[in-house]
Amino acid sequence: MDILNKSSEMLEKHALCDHCLGRQFALLGHGLENDQRGKAIKLVLTLRAHALMLSKKSEGTKILKTLATNGFSETARELLQEMGKPVRAKNLPAECYLCSNRFDVRNDLAKKAIQLLEEFECNNFLVGTELPAKVAEREDEFRAEFEVTCGENMRNEFGRLIGKEVAQQTGKDVEFRRPEMVVLVNPFQELVSLQANPLFVGGRYRKLVRDIPQSKWFCSSCHGKGCEKCNWTGKMYQESVQEIIEEPFLKATSGLKASFHASGREDIDARMLGRGRPFVIEITRPKKRFVNLKQLQKEVNARGRGKVQVSSMEFADKTVVRKLKKGESKQKEYRVLIEFENQVAAKDLRCLEKELANVMIKQQTPLRVVHRRADMIREKYIYEVNVKKLSRKKAEMKIRCQGGLYVKELVTGDEGRTIPSVSAILSNKAKPMKLDVLNVLMDD
Repeated sequence: MDILNKSSEMLEKHALCDHCLGRQFALLGHGLENDQRGKAIKLVLTLRAHALMLSKKSEGTKILKTLATNGFSETARELLQEMGKPVRAKNLPAECYLCSNRFDVRNDLAKKAIQLLEEFECNNFLVGTELPAKVAEREDEFRAEFEVTCGENMRNEFGRLIGKEVAQQTGKDVEFRRPEMVVLVNPFQELVSLQANPLFVGGRYRKLVRDIPQSKWFCSSCHGKGCEKCNWTGKMYQESVQEIIEEPFLKATSGLKASFHASGREDIDARMLGRGRPFVIEITRPKKRFVNLKQLQKEVNARGRGKVQVSSMEFADKTVVRKLKKGESKQKEYRVLIEFENQVAAKDLRCLEKELANVMIKQQTPLRVVHRRADMIREKYIYEVNVKKLSRKKAEMKIRCQGGLYVKELVTGDEGRTIPSVSAILSNKAKPMKLDVLNVLMDD
């Protein structure tokens, strides 16, 4: 590659600032910025042209005039002036063909970004650049025309230079994989905006009482707007696990809203005991990230005293959310209190243990949820069953099974939609009285 000849070809056809000329050779010369490359190329071309002029070769004058005009070179203009061949002002281009001199405003953009970042707590950031479509297309056409193979695009250069300036001024790190803040700059409109990426905090929750949903349950009549049926609250239930947990976090982080992610969910009338259910709370647009999780855990537990408790709080990320969703099918342990229509004997319960342990259960979507879930048959495995007789018509059953098993329907049979079932095995109509989740078996 003859860098000087290719650069001359580019400058003969288009006006290029130092940044846009040097950017076409960005992969050459370690540790240099593109404007340094551009200046160096123009300087060497100026020296070559001057030497040609001194040798009475007209090519030297041509190159100097190109540099003085399309190259924006003050040195070339001064040389031509001294040799009695000045460049007229009307022949000077107003702006760079590729960037329209937008690199001149990069420091102003960096200052705007720094001012906006002052409102947010963060350790790191990333700069993204928005360019008008016609500008990006023009650069692509330019690179194709001159067969540029060692360059970078304008978007990258703007992002790198502004990011470097912001990092130097704020002491924050540039993070490419998982930035806490994204600074969006538009050099052509001189606009800067911020995108605060979510804050994720994970832990486990225990639900100690019944009749509290895991997440907000909007009124089925008004869908959250408020009506007489819901006493103008917009909700079917006045509190939820999510709301008890999220309020202290929203207040501490000055976040916009919260999303609640958990490894499955228990029924409203079921308790969540044991070590608790793994969850992640996602705070949208948090202004404060440096929060004290131990203190927040205390605040949540005080707010949910006797109803909801959280533990093992720690900072997380989106990968943990994905892991939670995959973990919904992990093993879970349940305890259900069963009442039978007819008296049961100890031998009946031993039979139940034998018939349900190490068995694949086929469940068609339960009638109680078929209105909101796809009507299909799901297969769930039961690993272990232990049954204890409590009275003539009552028993306690503990099961360890694959997540997603509908335990209530395992008891009733759900009009034949769950096979096998407690009711069918014993030919004795059974109904669940109380259900507790004892454990969610998942790698933390």
